[in-house]
Amino acid sequence: MPDVIPLLTAVERLADRLRAMPHSALARGAAAEGLELARELAGRAQRLEFPGRAPRRLPDAGVFAVGDQLAVAGHDLAEALRAAGGAGGAGGAADDAAAEAVALVEAAELRTR
Repeated sequence: MPDVIPLLTAVERLADRLRAMPHSALARGAAAEGLELARELAGRAQRLEFPGRAPRRLPDAGVFAVGDQLAVAGHDLAEALRAAGGAGGAGGAADDAAAEAVALVEAAELRTR
């Protein structure tokens, strides 16, 4: 089973930052960055959960919702990775996917500063 704690920690840290940002910072690009990351994480989760089906695009729910959208997408991906890691010995691939997702979150966090 993959260790998804680093992913959850990184996602929650960035989601909390986005939730605490003033409108001006969100409007200058932090919300767009968070939404794109949430869409990427949601897409990865959907591809794991429903292989062969095109992922649905996460809607733009507004700048004040992006922190919550990111948190939900990150938790969904963590659960999908746990399930994939426990099924058929795919733990190594799930570990790699979790580490890659952490790197995406950390890079997005740097861009929202």
